[in-house]
Amino acid sequence: MSGGEPTLEGMVELVRAGRLDDFVRLAHDLEPVDLGDILAALGDDERLEVVRRLPPSLSGEAMVEMPEEAHAEEMLAALDAETAADIVEEMEDDDAADLLGDMEPADQLRILAAVEDREDVEHLLRYDEESAGGLMTTQMVTVHDSSSSADTLAAVRQQAEEVDDFHQVFVVDDQRRLVGILSFKALVLAAPDRLIREIMEEPEVTVLPTEDQEQVARLMARYNVPAIGVVDPDGRLLGRITFDDVTDVVEEEATEDLLRFGGVSADEELAATWRGAVRSRLPWLFLNLVTAFLAASVVVFFEDTLTQLVSLAIFMPVIAGMGGNTGTQALAVTIRRLALGLIPARQRFQVITKELLVGLTNGIAVAAVAGVVAVVAGLSPQFGLVVFLAMSGNLCVAGFAGAFIPILLSRVGIDPAIASSVFVTTFTDMVGFALLLGLAGLLLL
Repeated sequence: MSGGEPTLEGMVELVRAGRLDDFVRLAHDLEPVDLGDILAALGDDERLEVVRRLPPSLSGEAMVEMPEEAHAEEMLAALDAETAADIVEEMEDDDAADLLGDMEPADQLRILAAVEDREDVEHLLRYDEESAGGLMTTQMVTVHDSSSSADTLAAVRQQAEEVDDFHQVFVVDDQRRLVGILSFKALVLAAPDRLIREIMEEPEVTVLPTEDQEQVARLMARYNVPAIGVVDPDGRLLGRITFDDVTDVVEEEATEDLLRFGGVSADEELAATWRGAVRSRLPWLFLNLVTAFLAASVVVFFEDTLTQLVSLAIFMPVIAGMGGNTGTQALAVTIRRLALGLIPARQRFQVITKELLVGLTNGIAVAAVAGVVAVVAGLSPQFGLVVFLAMSGNLCVAGFAGAFIPILLSRVGIDPAIASSVFVTTFTDMVGFALLLGLAGLLLL
């Protein structure tokens, strides 16, 4: 490897050439996220060899940044208990809890038994990993509301030696209840003898440890705070969640919703093998097959009409496809608003009505063009009218379904990102076929 910034390929080459001393020397100059990518690119045995040679602090930072599909927890579990414990002790407690929480219980207990100061990590492991408790860290800077500014400044300096990154100071009372947030500006500008309770601000928002991580991300975005306090039902401060943790949550939830919206299980990893992808996707395809047959069954009721008016077969996929597209548009907007908590109960009818009107308006515009195309193609004006009515009606129904179905599923406790698209597509196909063939039977025969 030549001079300059070490590259991923160059660092991997060093490991495979057995030049681990050079690797360790250069690793100190890398950002943890880059070192995490390098570890992910190595084979299992190579990773273990590298991790054993790196300082525990460097190994821990790199493991935290490794891509999820690289399974850093498996690498940590493969180490002997003492080496793994040394790495865990160098991690932030929330990062350590995340890695240990993904392990088999036996490996988790084996490593924890060798960790000297494990109380905080064990406490965090009690919470669901997708809850506020699973996201939070207990490492934070706290001061008492009855302290003076001078004493508080000294306390902040002392605690800062143990807490790597903090953007807020949490103010608590005698019962450790969170009573305020202290900004650095207010602390620096305050007179030395002024009490903290006189210059602190009330917390804009707090969460319980059982709060879902998606709701935590939503609250932090809404109130634009760098950190949010996690409190118990009595208001006692348990920990904090920082914006970098929420960034990971937003990416995770967005990926999960996108996969589900596409009919792919959220459990499928982006780097899954083809066999894993088949196991994940095949059940959804079978479900789609059933609903496709259900939609096609509508045609059976109008077999005579279709036999006499073969030209209808040309417009059936057009009308069904346009309805599906319209339903998907309304579905995407509605699911997005549901995910962000932007549809309160009193506005559900308003959202459904809006999408119905959008579908109707767009349907009339698109259907008019389709009807004219039918006439220009040599079909009768009555046939063009049937196409116009069927398409405009189906797009109106599609707009309604695209909003109503996810709201209904959300109300009954089903994730709308999982099932909405299947129901909406089936519904619009059935309505589109029924309108086209039914109107043709009425107006053309």
